Amino acid sequence: MALSGGVGFGNGRLTHHLDVVANRVLVVPSFDNFHEVRTMTIRPCALLAVCVASALLVSVTAFAQSSSGAASPRTADGQPDLSGVWDFRTVTPLERPEELADKAFLTGEEVAAYAAERVRANNADLDREAKKQETTARGQVNGTSETRDLALAYNDFWWDRGTAVVETRRTSLVIDPPDGRVPELTTAGAERVAERVRINQRPTEGPEDRPLGERCITGFNSGPPMLPAAYNMNVQIFQTLDHVVLLNEMVHNARIIPLDGSDHGTVPMWTGVSRGHWEGDTLVVETKNFLRETSFRSSSDNLHLIERIQRQDEDTLVYTFTVTDPTTWTAPWTVELPMRRSDLTMFEYACHEGNYGMEGTLSGARVIEKSGE
Repeated sequence: MALSGGVGFGNGRLTHHLDVVANRVLVVPSFDNFHEVRTMTIRPCALLAVCVASALLVSVTAFAQSSSGAASPRTADGQPDLSGVWDFRTVTPLERPEELADKAFLTGEEVAAYAAERVRANNADLDREAKKQETTARGQVNGTSETRDLALAYNDFWWDRGTAVVETRRTSLVIDPPDGRVPELTTAGAERVAERVRINQRPTEGPEDRPLGERCITGFNSGPPMLPAAYNMNVQIFQTLDHVVLLNEMVHNARIIPLDGSDHGTVPMWTGVSRGHWEGDTLVVETKNFLRETSFRSSSDNLHLIERIQRQDEDTLVYTFTVTDPTTWTAPWTVELPMRRSDLTMFEYACHEGNYGMEGTLSGARVIEKSGE
């Protein structure tokens, strides 16, 4: 018998996770070792995972010899086996920090100190009292002043950004351009970002004013494309002969990707329309036809995404994506992100279950409007 439960708050809900397995009770109060326990979740997302797995009839794994002579897991139809749960947390930043502008890789001696400093810098509990007195760069959110303390939302107990840099020791996840930085915004892209900031600062007129991630329509790390951010950085992959499914723990987003050569159609979707194919041992996924704005760094509906997933070894996938959106950035850019195998199950991210945030946001905005009359 196995039971699981949690007490919720905020958008990503959990206070203590309680498991009862074989008459033993496990209470997990922290995130100190995420390889043992993942939190910021509630109950195992068993139903969705089982339904997807059953519907797609996951193929049986075989083993074949790789070019190096080592055993490489293969599906029954001979393709690389990408299935399993994969964890993509890392403290390596998306963009190369300015202080490391001329340094693409850390040395082996620098890795531990750099990772420790990133963990310390990410600690939401540092200088809390001082942060209560400082206003963020956004100034206002929903018509009220936002302090740095308020912007952090949870204390450090609830965040799970990882503790290690990527195995390549790169100083950024961006590998192209060579400077490790995201290209400049176009004029149209900068104007769109400024307008989104303006809408976010004034009293909210309706639910549509709030960002997609805040409304739980899309996840801030589930993509596409997938990038590390805050918590729930896990993806489960299912495979069949003619489909691959990427099931993200964040907002339980499942992309069902045909491999049959079909076109992308004309119906736009929040997470775009994905089609995949194999290039040797690499799964290539092309996604376009996004509906309006996306949750990915202010990109537009013109976002065109190429993702590549390759099995590096028994416990590692290499996930690479190239972003092209000429209405947002002045040039395409590419990210490389290793994903590590996890032996844990996926958990449900119940973003809006019992969440009164939107009601409070809209009610507060009406009060602010009345007080200004």
